[in-house]
Amino acid sequence: MISLNNITLTLEKRKILNDVSMHIKPGETAVILGPSGAGKSTILRAVLGLWKPDSGSIYVDKLKISALNEKQMLPLRKDMAMVFQNNALFDSLTVEENVSFFLKEQNHRSLEEIQRRMQDALSFVNLKGSEKLYPSELSGGMKKRVAIARAIVLRPKVIMFDEPTTGLDPINARTIIELIQKIKENGTTTVIVTHILREALLVADKLIIINDGLVVMAGTVHEVLSSDEPFVQSFFSELYEEADYIRDIRYDLDEALAV
Repeated sequence: MISLNNITLTLEKRKILNDVSMHIKPGETAVILGPSGAGKSTILRAVLGLWKPDSGSIYVDKLKISALNEKQMLPLRKDMAMVFQNNALFDSLTVEENVSFFLKEQNHRSLEEIQRRMQDALSFVNLKGSEKLYPSELSGGMKKRVAIARAIVLRPKVIMFDEPTTGLDPINARTIIELIQKIKENGTTTVIVTHILREALLVADKLIIINDGLVVMAGTVHEVLSSDEPFVQSFFSELYEEADYIRDIRYDLDEALAV
């Protein structure tokens, strides 16, 4: 579904990504982890075609997007959605206007269909009844859920999340993780950038560890947590120290996380 092959990307003379390769299957949930400034969010922007690599190729659904110009990318972006860290809501628009904004740009849709899909999306994120509110009237968790509703209303094949729970209290963070799990169950290909290890373990089919623009390791949760790679061990050391059960990776992960 998504394939990055030997991607190098430089911004303002700084090499952000250095020979990065990764492959994400249809319906898979991949979580990209790494320190601040490692290049995690850059990968999402490259997949969206917002930033072009210096070299290498990017394929989405077998289409080489790294070779497309902005006009050629527009139809493909209808199958991809992004939930930004700051939510990127329009302050002057109500919740229903924010959620239906991009649907209205698709002139072939009737007002009845737009209204129905907007209501379905708000129901999915448990925000029915908030249609007439403005972003300034919403809590941080509600704003994030509106951003998710705006993403899923397009019914994309791919949804990407950039630090989806940063700045949220534990209850709201858990709500967002539960929504991501629901999206995952629907079979949508999902790519998540986060630095919160426990949340990554709860939703990931694949973990991709990146540092200084390089992919250090990619694999299942089991494979990554049992790795002897020094950076991986160092990155997860806080989790290892916090929970003795993680040290023995032979334990069932779901049971361990429930402790």
